Amino acid sequence: MHQYVTFIGGFPIRFYGIFFSLGIILGCIMAYYLLKKDGRGWHECVFDLGLTIAFVGIIGGRLWDVFFFDWGYYHNHLLEIPFVWQGGMAIQGGVIFACTAGYVFLKKNKIPVLPFADVVAPAIIFGQAVGRIANFMNGDAFGHPTGADFGILYPSTTLAYQTYGAQPLWPAEVWECQGDLLILGLLLWYSCFRHARGTTFCLYVMLYSILRFFLEFFRGDYGTLAFGLKSAQLTALAGFAAAGIVSLYFTFKYREDAKEIPERKK
Repeated sequence: MHQYVTFIGGFPIRFYGIFFSLGIILGCIMAYYLLKKDGRGWHECVFDLGLTIAFVGIIGGRLWDVFFFDWGYYHNHLLEIPFVWQGGMAIQGGVIFACTAGYVFLKKNKIPVLPFADVVAPAIIFGQAVGRIANFMNGDAFGHPTGADFGILYPSTTLAYQTYGAQPLWPAEVWECQGDLLILGLLLWYSCFRHARGTTFCLYVMLYSILRFFLEFFRGDYGTLAFGLKSAQLTALAGFAAAGIVSLYFTFKYREDAKEIPERKK
């Protein structure tokens, strides 16, 4: 594992930035493909939307990490808050901010939000999976010590090593990448069947919330917040409950969607 690709002068080119960017780009490419296959012409706005939500999502992910995960460090290092190239991006904050920006963008361009969100939900989780590779290469979002002679040993330049030293750690970020890919497959499978609008996106939120809740028991980069649970677990519980309730609402409100699939353009 290497954090740096090379140096240009004294400026490091990090694998974190490369894979983080690839997560955004590949997510947009998959969204373009899914929307074009859907046949309603929405694919034409994908890259404009991608730039918008990427910018807002980066801000949201950084602020979420700073205030919910690492405030103990950043309240004494306020000038380092904008240093996103060092790592420290919370996916949950990024998704919440990005979805808000996406909602505003779609409304402004008169694109129906729920059908659009359903189509691109697999692309979102795919982008998240690639993004977790960035965390792995950077040595953040790491697990706690396994207490045995197996696990990941991080280089001395990483935050994981600075936190736990040369101890084998659980591969939390690797497992999350793998879990995201499993969710991708489930969403694509669910999309093959008739369903009420909005429920595919709700299923994405629910599945990711389950994954994140249980993986947090293996994370070792921050402590608990309340009731013996970490902030990400509390957010996951809230996200699962909200998505479940909204999904039931959509199922009853748009039950006609499950009886007839609209014609797609050939």
